[in-house]
Amino acid sequence: MPLKLPDYYFRIRENGAAVFRIDTENRQRRMEMEQIAVVNTRNGEIKAHGDRALGDADKAAIKDWLADRRDLLARRETDDIHRTVDHLNLTAQWAQSRASDTQLAEVTGALLLAMHDLRSVLVRKQSERTGKGEDAAET
Repeated sequence: MPLKLPDYYFRIRENGAAVFRIDTENRQRRMEMEQIAVVNTRNGEIKAHGDRALGDADKAAIKDWLADRRDLLARRETDDIHRTVDHLNLTAQWAQSRASDTQLAEVTGALLLAMHDLRSVLVRKQSERTGKGEDAAET
């Protein structure tokens, strides 16, 4: 059973992807990848590569990929935060049960500053959310 290749390949980059059109319908029946665009996941910008003009099918495929990619990145970000909570719990257990005085001296300052910064942000954001809820109820 021959492998069914997609029409497009997205090579992931730091803030998006390079978009390639896959062609297997050539004389040699070899797979060729032609770069057609670059897409930025942060601002949604799609730039055609070189002198190419993107067709409606190209644009639709890129927009679909962009929506899927943004959704995936958002899910990963949330998962990373849940892992951070786990790491904080593991760090507390380590500090309480296994860490030497030397190890604690090495990390305590950085941990306290990071936790203080995080706490400040979370308290401010919680206050803003609570304030917005009260303002909405008053109007």
